[in-house]
Amino acid sequence: MDVSSYKPKGRIEHKHLLNLLDYSPADIYEILHLSESLKTAFHKGKKHEFLKGKTLAMIFSKSSTRTRVSFEMGMHQLGGHSLFLSSNDIQLGRGETIHDTACVLSHYGIDGIMIRTFKQSDVEDLARYGTFSVINGLTDDFHPCQALADIFTVYEKYGKLNGIKLAYFGDGNNMAHSLMLAGAKTGMEVCICSPEGFQPNPDITAAAQKFGKVTVTDSVEEAATGADVLYTDVFFSMGQAKDPKKEKALMPYQVNVDVMAMAKKDAVFMHCLPAHRGEEVTADVIDSERSVIFQEAENRLHVQKAIMCLLMGKR
Repeated sequence: MDVSSYKPKGRIEHKHLLNLLDYSPADIYEILHLSESLKTAFHKGKKHEFLKGKTLAMIFSKSSTRTRVSFEMGMHQLGGHSLFLSSNDIQLGRGETIHDTACVLSHYGIDGIMIRTFKQSDVEDLARYGTFSVINGLTDDFHPCQALADIFTVYEKYGKLNGIKLAYFGDGNNMAHSLMLAGAKTGMEVCICSPEGFQPNPDITAAAQKFGKVTVTDSVEEAATGADVLYTDVFFSMGQAKDPKKEKALMPYQVNVDVMAMAKKDAVFMHCLPAHRGEEVTADVIDSERSVIFQEAENRLHVQKAIMCLLMGKR
């Protein structure tokens, strides 16, 4: 079954989105179909206040333009409320345990928490000890919201996911991990192209390969040939110091016009942003007509609204 033939049910059997390992293809298709509906309502100016009276707390150990604005505006458009909690605003970063924080926020009636942090275990502990839904806004291991927005963008472009080849170039980081899982579970072919020493976690790769066609290579030509989507991310994630050795290893994996020429003629370029032109991608690619980065960025809003609706409230 492909997303285009899936019949939405209006629900998923999950309370949290911690990563995509336990999400079925049907769960992902449900999110994508609701995202499409919410995006249509947004562009037609129709109210869609499905989370009226609900409150989302947003915990940021790592800052982000897109994550904060898309979740905050998403809750506003859904008729709910959001609370921004940076590491300077709460005691979590100054010694209070995840357990105590989760229990306090549960007693205050919080309906959901989006957390953007470093350790995956922090996200999982919030879900373990709290009564609310937990959404992983990014950890060092996974970035599920971004990956879901990415495959929604691919679906908008091609009208299907099954059989689409996505080639990712660069550091085998949290984006690579989440794209492997999202793509494999929806019938896409995902190829991660990284140099030795910077390839994705082999355990996560093996898990993704159980669900679909996932390959890891150090050959740019192998990855790009026949690709429908070329994708990259920054060489250095937030909190990482710039390392000349890593930069030297990754520069041959830059997405430029020569790499784009290896892909299909109608292939698109994607990037989760922020981007560093001249490093992981050249300006003549990211600013070209083949780039869909701003459509992709907008889709964070609609996909995250869908996730919040399905986890935090009834439609």
